[in-house]
Amino acid sequence: MAGIVSVSRTDLAQRRKKLRRQRQMKILQTIWRTFAISGLAGGLLWVAIQPIWVLNTPKQIVMKSGNQLLSDDAIKSLLVLSYPQSLWRIKPSAIADSLKQQPTIAQATVSRRLFPPGLNIEIQERIPVAIAQKRIEEHKTTNKKVIVGLLDANGVWMPLEKYKSLNPTSKLPTLQVIGLPEQYSSYWTQLYQAVSQSSVKVIEIDCEDPTNLILKTELGKVHLGVPSLQLPEQIRLLAQMRHLPAKLNSSQIEYIDLKNPESPLVQVNQKKPKIDSQNP
Repeated sequence: MAGIVSVSRTDLAQRRKKLRRQRQMKILQTIWRTFAISGLAGGLLWVAIQPIWVLNTPKQIVMKSGNQLLSDDAIKSLLVLSYPQSLWRIKPSAIADSLKQQPTIAQATVSRRLFPPGLNIEIQERIPVAIAQKRIEEHKTTNKKVIVGLLDANGVWMPLEKYKSLNPTSKLPTLQVIGLPEQYSSYWTQLYQAVSQSSVKVIEIDCEDPTNLILKTELGKVHLGVPSLQLPEQIRLLAQMRHLPAKLNSSQIEYIDLKNPESPLVQVNQKKPKIDSQNP
């Protein structure tokens, strides 16, 4: 029995010694790991604060719209940044939000670039579908100032010069819109979708009179009345009348009245007979 007890005590002593050694190794590993992480973090911080990671000029910014690279002048017109500033203090999300406030930009993504230091920006521009004119009364006069801009399919107004500065070679849309945007913003999307899908070409949309929406088409002028949910039905009815010129000379048509789609009317010019001065 004494021998068994002696062996057990020796075994326990060895186990305790082994456990102490394991604990010491774990402590050393923890210390080394802490030093390594602290050194790495310190190194990254030192690298980050070096002068190389600074935005000094717009030339360090690469901005794309689709596959097209924007010029330095275009970048300057879109971004309001102070130079120089640390690349790490720039907030990409804040820049993206400021770009989306621009009337010509629908979406934007911004990311830092480390080699070479700078910013990568991708934007999605709004696509204009119509040239819009709005007449505003000038202060203290009865004259109206005409301001020309562009509209996208959602009715967002874009200053013409702003769009042309970003797209100097792009062709402008042919559809014309007249009236203040707030007068037709509530129904623009519905109206544009119907007009763009119509087989009858619409050249101009006059929204100045809120009680009578007027279209200038290849068939002549079309009166739609107060804009309502029946706009698509009115445009479809107009398409059914595309053969009207075969029955009536276009010079005879004053306007087409589709205010009531159930009873469309064609207003014909009432020409006065000529008076012969020699035979009164």
